[in-house]
Amino acid sequence: MNIAKRKILQAASELFLEGGIAALSVRSIAKKAGVSTIGIYSHFQGKEGILDELYIQGFELVMQAMDFERKELTAKDIVLKGVRGYFAMADVHEGHYRLIFGESDSRYTPSEEAKAVAEKAFGQLLNVTALLLPEKASMALKQKNALEIWAFVHGYVSLKHHAVASIFETPDWYTMAEEAVSVHIDAILAKPENQA
Repeated sequence: MNIAKRKILQAASELFLEGGIAALSVRSIAKKAGVSTIGIYSHFQGKEGILDELYIQGFELVMQAMDFERKELTAKDIVLKGVRGYFAMADVHEGHYRLIFGESDSRYTPSEEAKAVAEKAFGQLLNVTALLLPEKASMALKQKNALEIWAFVHGYVSLKHHAVASIFETPDWYTMAEEAVSVHIDAILAKPENQA
């Protein structure tokens, strides 16, 4: 990706973090990135193209967070390492995170390409969490477990980023989340039907 495109996406991500989709206009992105509005259209065909690229990048970052060497790790350790990667991604790329998970807005609908990347990311999460189950487990059970773990993780990330977080004495949100996910994983592993 060339420098101008990177600057445009960085500017859009920062503006999105400051004010959501409402803060994004071709003019405001161009000004923050230090490029012309024509440059925006030539690289992305406007605001929709920029949002799509940020959405795709966000889910690619989620997949990268779950892509690591798994040798000599237990299934539980693999899931917890993926959870820690997810938390790190949510902190470092908060604008992307909020676009893909937290800031739905009728002014933006992901393209089919963007939806396909999101589906691929969920597939990767499904594959990671399926390691907790016997190979013969049904797809419905694999999806249920993946969604439960994702709900834990997303809930903690959302609370950490939410204004309500300021009323608490700075809890370590991610340690709390990891402990909750760990307990849930132990419960999954303890079910007789989930033991190989």
